[in-house]
Amino acid sequence: MPQITLTARLSPSALDTRRGVVRLHPEVFDALGLEPWDGVQLTGARVSAALAAEADRAGAPGVVLLDDVTMSNVGVAEGAEVVVAPATVGPARSVTVAGSRLASVSLSPETVRLALIGKILTVGDAVSLLPQDLAPPPGSDLGAVRGKLSRAIGMTWTNELLTVTATEPAGPVAVHPSTVVGWRDGARTGEAPVAQLAGPAGATLRVVTDSDTPLEADVVAPTAPPAEPPPPITDLVGAREVADRLTEWFELAFRRPELLAKLGAAAQLGALVTGPEGVGKATVVRSVAHATGAEVVELAAPTIAALEANAGARRLSAAIAGVSADRPSVLLITDLDALLPVSSPPPVATVVIDTLRTAIRTPQLAIVATTAHPEALDPRVRGVDLLDRSLSLPLPDGKVRTELLRVLFRDVPTESDVDFGAVADRTPGFVAADLIALRREAAVRAALRHKAAEEPTVTAADLLGSLDTVRPTSMSTSDTLQTGGLTLDQVGDMVEVKQALTEAVLWPLQYPDSFARLGVDPPRGMLLFGPPGCGKTFLVRALAGTGKLNVFSVKGAELMDKWVGESERAVRELFRRAAEAAPAMVFLDEVDALAPRRGQSSDSGVSDRVVASLLTELDGVEPMRDVVILGATNRPELIDPALLRPGRLERLVYVPPPDADARTEILRTAAKNTPLADDVDIAELAADLDGYSAADCAALIRESALTAMRESLDAMIVTATHLTTARASVRASLDPAQLATLEAYAKSR
Repeated sequence: MPQITLTARLSPSALDTRRGVVRLHPEVFDALGLEPWDGVQLTGARVSAALAAEADRAGAPGVVLLDDVTMSNVGVAEGAEVVVAPATVGPARSVTVAGSRLASVSLSPETVRLALIGKILTVGDAVSLLPQDLAPPPGSDLGAVRGKLSRAIGMTWTNELLTVTATEPAGPVAVHPSTVVGWRDGARTGEAPVAQLAGPAGATLRVVTDSDTPLEADVVAPTAPPAEPPPPITDLVGAREVADRLTEWFELAFRRPELLAKLGAAAQLGALVTGPEGVGKATVVRSVAHATGAEVVELAAPTIAALEANAGARRLSAAIAGVSADRPSVLLITDLDALLPVSSPPPVATVVIDTLRTAIRTPQLAIVATTAHPEALDPRVRGVDLLDRSLSLPLPDGKVRTELLRVLFRDVPTESDVDFGAVADRTPGFVAADLIALRREAAVRAALRHKAAEEPTVTAADLLGSLDTVRPTSMSTSDTLQTGGLTLDQVGDMVEVKQALTEAVLWPLQYPDSFARLGVDPPRGMLLFGPPGCGKTFLVRALAGTGKLNVFSVKGAELMDKWVGESERAVRELFRRAAEAAPAMVFLDEVDALAPRRGQSSDSGVSDRVVASLLTELDGVEPMRDVVILGATNRPELIDPALLRPGRLERLVYVPPPDADARTEILRTAAKNTPLADDVDIAELAADLDGYSAADCAALIRESALTAMRESLDAMIVTATHLTTARASVRASLDPAQLATLEAYAKSR
């Protein structure tokens, strides 16, 4: 069998990340007799297999590009040698995997199979749940797979890794639609669906939900090693108050029910634990139950909600019936809003709620549910006869994040340069799950550069570098502003504008004690207005990079929806996620489209309702903390005046068109990577560009470079002649009438 020794490099493409794909030079394909998307065997410190795709022909032939998980599976660091050979890959009849407790409880084997279709697996490999979407098999519905994974275990599904423990046949295998996938000692596709509900002691509740088979539930002895006990209460940094309160409730309900009876209260306990996704709600419940000696039976509400109505109710009843009557027990239902949303069908909701009402009267049984969206939960659940008590876990602040990092890295070898306080300052909005993902990513980076002769350690560079790929759970990449490392120091001129931004946005978040000492509330928000192309969005990017803020960037029109109530819901959801990711900044670009003057639209009142929702969120009954609102527009006169009063977007900052000095700085910045001839005088050129915006100046440099390329593709420099020619096609875009209107508006404010 032909084989070639290549140098391992980490694939620079984000599209390849954790997909189980390696990229080889086309010459290597020819030498090995491979076709694109064939399987290849990779031999380093261990043997693994992956899909082979073609790399850029301009790249080095002697390099194999691997993603981080595949590099770890092969057991090599970047720069090491890897032997690549064609692999005989057969269809897998069965695959068994192991994973975290969250994944094994929340994900059905069917969902895991859908996520693994098209991947090549070898026993002992780690495999990501990210679907193989570079060459998806025919009939794959990748959107549906991602939706199922997200609903089951939240946004952290992209960081989840499974371990392949067995395959049939042995050797490299490819997962096909007919492959039977199962959890180690758990359910498998192709059999009656079986839910495994493991408690701290490792007991497993086995619930058969085949519609043609009578439902039965029994507790069976575990064949796998017992699950690791949850962390002790002392490790619940930032949640001690909630844990102490829950401990008191468990002690009264389980140990002293007669005392409650004497005082005229029922011994039943139903509690709802709320908080942002990934903050550790279920972990707190498990830890407290373990500390009080209670058995935990856990149900993932999204899994039940995915079943038919009757099957879901039967699974819930079976779980309750399987609870031991001889010892205190806690029925933990995670993400209850997925099972009982506000808009749930009445028959389904009624059956589930009646089942819970019956269960809560069972002696020695407490029902605790968690949700990250209490506003989306059926209000009947919080009745006096059900989940009548509530606890809320807050978002970790900087001090709590520092302590969480110390606990998470307590048993991890780290270098002396690791400053957990500095990492905590760089992770605003991170919850416990995000910090765990950060630890895992740092460990992967440390493992990739580890050499056999060295002691493996995690360095500060590993941790800070992981921040490039790990984002807060509350933020999605679709609305996150990419700063590109830009800071306010890199913005030329605009001294007054930069000072106003610093005072209104950065000071409230960086120096809250100063505002408290002087007894004043910081500004809620500000509005940037000015002509198009003068750098309003550029300033916001620089501001975000300077303050290291979580920034939610939304164009005004993006929140408008034709369905009644959806636009208002989108506004509420935006501010809720911003509060969870605090300190954060909400950037409303083209805010005049989102909040026009009320009473002047012809859209059946949609705009008016959106403006009302926006005003309510800005200074409603529930005040926002550590969230600053920043709007931008070139038509400030169209914005509803109520939005611009004190307490809302109270500071208005005019971003004027650049003067000669500012244009000089803009041209120098735009041309920093463009070789200019000696006859080009930037200052003289800038003085002659009256009426040009910042965008026009950047376009002029770009067009002059294209002009040089039109003369010769081998051109090395841009001359003054090229700039003169480019000026014929790049005209000044600033409208004098609009400028006069904006300047008059600025003077009136």
